Amino acid sequence: RELSEEERITVNMGGSLEPTAAPEGIAGTGIGAMLVQVSAHNQRSRDAPPPPPETFGAYTTKSKEGNGVVAMIDLLVRDLDKEMQEADVMEKDAQGEYEKVMAESSDKRAADSKALTQKGAMKASTEEALEAEKESKAGSIKELMTTSEYIAALHAECDWLVQY
Repeated sequence: RELSEEERITVNMGGSLEPTAAPEGIAGTGIGAMLVQVSAHNQRSRDAPPPPPETFGAYTTKSKEGNGVVAMIDLLVRDLDKEMQEADVMEKDAQGEYEKVMAESSDKRAADSKALTQKGAMKASTEEALEAEKESKAGSIKELMTTSEYIAALHAECDWLVQY
């Protein structure tokens, strides 16, 4: 409902309005709502209740239907056991191969170390021989120079014989 101007002023000033009348009927249709109890709708029967429906008979186990599921689970268990055995065998093989490779690597490292030591010793002896040869060469050069000087001196002394 929309308030008139006077009602709005009254409400804004803190006053209250007269209560409105309750609507009559259902949703303003004019049809009155009544709660009526009808005894015809009460279905209390004085007769005995009807007998219960028949059941399926005596309880029996469903062994054949259950066996399929159990068989599938057994199959899964067997497959899992087989896969675990295969994994164990593969792991043992891989471990053996790993140990073999590690042993070969260790042998190769030892051989390489030995070869390196031998080559180092050979290099040292070769350098020693080179130093000895350099000293020998220096001595030979001094001897050659001394011999050349002696020959030059002899030529100088003997040249007067050739002139006459």
